[in-house]
Amino acid sequence: QVQLVESGGGLVQAGGSLRLSCAAAGRTFSTMAWFRQAPGKEREFVATIGWSGSTAYADSVKGRFTISRDSAKSTVYLQMNSLKPDDTAIYYCAASPKIRPVSEWPYWGQGTQVTVSS
Repeated sequence: QVQLVESGGGLVQAGGSLRLSCAAAGRTFSTMAWFRQAPGKEREFVATIGWSGSTAYADSVKGRFTISRDSAKSTVYLQMNSLKPDDTAIYYCAASPKIRPVSEWPYWGQGTQVTVSS
């Protein structure tokens, strides 16, 4: 069963923008987040948003990426601006029923590829 479904990935030039979406299948989660994994690297945290709308970002994306939720809190978005080649990775949506801070993420999407060309 796929709990989360990502969309919006693709190929973009450096300096461009993409918006990723992650839809929860028939339910909401207290905390949602985005992670990414580049080839040969460990999966890393990108951004998270809590039930109240509070957010946190990795230093590498702060000021360029924005995480948000819709009014029903069933869909999370990641607006990515000023993209760099180092942002190239598979981006994964994650969710937890617990309130932030969250150390474990029991629900994951299938991932969506983001490729930034130089």
